[in-house]
Amino acid sequence: MGQLISEIKDIIKWKELLWQMVGREVKARYKQSVLGYFWVILNPLAQMLVMSFAFSLILRIPTNSSGHIPYSIFLFVALLPWTLFANSLNSASSSLVTSSSLITKVYFPRTILVLSTIFAKIIDFLFALSILVIYMIIYQIPITISIFWVIPIFFIQQIFTLGISLFLAAANLLYRDIQYLLTLILILWMYVTPVIYPADIVPAKYKLLFQINPMSVIINAYRQTILGGSEPKYISLLIAAIVSFITLLIGLFYFKSREKIFADNI
Repeated sequence: MGQLISEIKDIIKWKELLWQMVGREVKARYKQSVLGYFWVILNPLAQMLVMSFAFSLILRIPTNSSGHIPYSIFLFVALLPWTLFANSLNSASSSLVTSSSLITKVYFPRTILVLSTIFAKIIDFLFALSILVIYMIIYQIPITISIFWVIPIFFIQQIFTLGISLFLAAANLLYRDIQYLLTLILILWMYVTPVIYPADIVPAKYKLLFQINPMSVIINAYRQTILGGSEPKYISLLIAAIVSFITLLIGLFYFKSREKIFADNI
């Protein structure tokens, strides 16, 4: 816990560098692209349309027990945070490798390299969020006071994301196979998380696996608060928060324990 507080103080001290690196990350990604930032919106939109066609029209997966919510919105409410999660892990895992020149020449908290990639993906997420807003207006999805639960749910997701990202960034610098293994893990992880299907069709004997998977709880909580107009399940969200915080502590501990040998493994 003390290590976490100390790291937060260091990051605050170097906050200007953090925002500069976030800006560099965002600008460099689409610098020579014709469509530029439109790709941030186009990619999730195309993915949503294809998946909606496949899983709604062909496989006819229900959206929930009553089935009154359009599948495109049902999918997109989960797909957006999942895409943010997956993209954050992919970028963070290679953040130390791609910034090797900075690591060997300049001193600053190395966690900033991981944080900057995550913040850059959050900015992409906010742009893509405009599609969901438009869809909700078109389909006249009512907005209730429960939507404010999205803020703590999002915060829990980012704690979980940061914890895994710190672990992956350090591990990938030492073992480059991590970035390739991560791609496979994320594909499998998405299918055991209720992104393309509702949580209420998960068989009872697999409910425990659902509960111990923080992303399952988080995705389901987004749907409950945004589409269901209800509060999330407190116990499940509390468990997800605890697991996320423990993940952050473990990820930070592993990251800091390997920090001294980063330069030797560039």
